[in-house]
Amino acid sequence: MTEILRQKLSDSKAARWTALCIVSITMMFAYFFTDVMSPLEPLLTAALGDENGLGLGWSSSEYGWFSGAYGLMNVYLLLLFFGGIILDKFGIRFTGMASTVLMFLGAAIKWYAVANKFDSTIWVPFGGDVQMQVALAGLGFAIFGVGSEIAGITVSKVIAKWFTGHELALAMGVQVALARVGTAVALAVSLPLSRAWGGVSASVGLGAVCLCIGVVSFIVYNIMDKKEDATATASEDGQEDGFKFSDLSILFTNRGFWYITILCLMFYAGVFPFLKFATKLMIFKYGVSPDLAGLIPAMLPFGTIFLTPFFGGIYDKYGKGATLMIIGSVLLTVVHVIFALPVSSVALAIAVMIVLGIAFGLVPSAMWPSVPKIIPMKLLGTAYAVIFYIQNIGLSMVPMWIGAVNEKNTDAEGVIDYTESMTIFAGFGVVAIIIAYLLLLEDRKKGYGLEKANIQK
Repeated sequence: MTEILRQKLSDSKAARWTALCIVSITMMFAYFFTDVMSPLEPLLTAALGDENGLGLGWSSSEYGWFSGAYGLMNVYLLLLFFGGIILDKFGIRFTGMASTVLMFLGAAIKWYAVANKFDSTIWVPFGGDVQMQVALAGLGFAIFGVGSEIAGITVSKVIAKWFTGHELALAMGVQVALARVGTAVALAVSLPLSRAWGGVSASVGLGAVCLCIGVVSFIVYNIMDKKEDATATASEDGQEDGFKFSDLSILFTNRGFWYITILCLMFYAGVFPFLKFATKLMIFKYGVSPDLAGLIPAMLPFGTIFLTPFFGGIYDKYGKGATLMIIGSVLLTVVHVIFALPVSSVALAIAVMIVLGIAFGLVPSAMWPSVPKIIPMKLLGTAYAVIFYIQNIGLSMVPMWIGAVNEKNTDAEGVIDYTESMTIFAGFGVVAIIIAYLLLLEDRKKGYGLEKANIQK
């Protein structure tokens, strides 16, 4: 009888896609909030009172530190790593609710910081003395970052739970696509919205409201997840399997797992930190109007909305996951090499951003569904946590590095030379190519099935 009921739920296409849509809403709002301040750098770094009274007077280094604060707690307090263990030990429902509440709490702190003025300064790790407003906003962003990353690994395990043996890559691609909707909307509307509604706090406040809705969405999913668990044995669905610390040796001795981890670090270090500086790049190097500058970087997530599910469908039906990762890494490198060249054509910038969107669709669509092929379900939460943890090193350190580089390369008139920073991003792409090729060789040795189709007939 249990098997019959399980067939009616987790093997039901309608049920699994409904579950996916519900949790994807939460992550879409999380990604919106992650990048809601990326297009606002012109307002944040404008002199206090400039930009029609909306400038906050942050320096480029302060903005870089704030952007990197997202991953500070995850990296240095190991909260993301422990979050993965909690996920495997206590399950999806508990971890999901805790992470979504943390996201909303961090968003509320960040909104309070940018909505108020502070006169003092304070010392912060890796940033030195910064304005109190910057420090408080960074604290809120860091708390949000803990919740967002743990929510991300939770949703990854949700998808693996419901879609293994079915449309796994397509499902992960759809989730990523919806997340990119959040990023794209943030990049496209945040700056004009803040200018129209009276400042940075308007866009940040909107993001906080969206995260509150995300909490409610996950509550709805929890009801569905409880019904799913009632129709399947713990051994089949794996989320409550007894986690043992000795099981970590399966991760730490698996070369293929480490290749995917390093690839994730290098690839995302060349994308997400770049987006945080891309709006200003369009203004200073390509002469785009500040009101429209955010639209060009927004093309990247908009493109992946369609491309990630498309490439995920290819992986499901035809395989070639490692090959897709190699191609995406090559495109990432080419894009940043072009951005480093002394060419200021707006048309070229648009074309290159489209290519970056293709790369951004290729690699995630193949990388995330490949993890369950290498790591067993009972360790999947911890595996994703380790990957996300290493990724957060890049998300934390690279924006600080790029912010300092850009400040060093700013002339007396405030114009930034982006050659050095774009060269750094291109370097990440070169390493990604090498690691992706090593992963392909490892797959041939170990037979993980990365080049094989996901759908089991």
